[in-house]
Amino acid sequence: MKRTRISDIRNQEFITAALKATHDHGFHAVTMTEIANQIGATAASINYYFGSKDRLMHETMRHLLDLLREEHIAALSRAEGAKARLRAIIDANFSDTFFTPEHCRFWVQFWSVAPYSETLARLQNINRARVRSHFRHELRHLTPPHTRETIRRLIQSYMDGVWVAVAQGERTLNPAHARQEAYAMIDLVLR
Repeated sequence: MKRTRISDIRNQEFITAALKATHDHGFHAVTMTEIANQIGATAASINYYFGSKDRLMHETMRHLLDLLREEHIAALSRAEGAKARLRAIIDANFSDTFFTPEHCRFWVQFWSVAPYSETLARLQNINRARVRSHFRHELRHLTPPHTRETIRRLIQSYMDGVWVAVAQGERTLNPAHARQEAYAMIDLVLR
């Protein structure tokens, strides 16, 4: 059994604090002091563990990507058949543990900054390629070749739209409802 290091525990505390503080203050406006105050630490400790606020934000996004990957693996492992696997992708993105107000706000704000930073853009490209690959794999069993990309974009745009609406406070967070709407949309476009 691997021992948990104090630095790993502290890193996780700062990541959780970054999610909360970003939700409360905004990605650009949040300060290291506001993040550190969430856990009774100092801004200097963020520099000690991460080197900078930008590095903390990068690691926070990596943490969210790891959570999403874990949700995908779990949901896909329970699904049998292409349509069930397509729904499993939806389940992962709108899971009760992953689809939270803090995650939505951080996720949407992070991606708005990513095109202007090489390291952040790399994370965005990895995530985009992974989601695209999941959808394409399942859709090739369900749709004719000439409609696959359009259907993939429709589903992905729906998911992104829900995340943006929740992040902006235009929509109440309800993972079960988001999943049901996505299933209905999939049923419509697969007819």
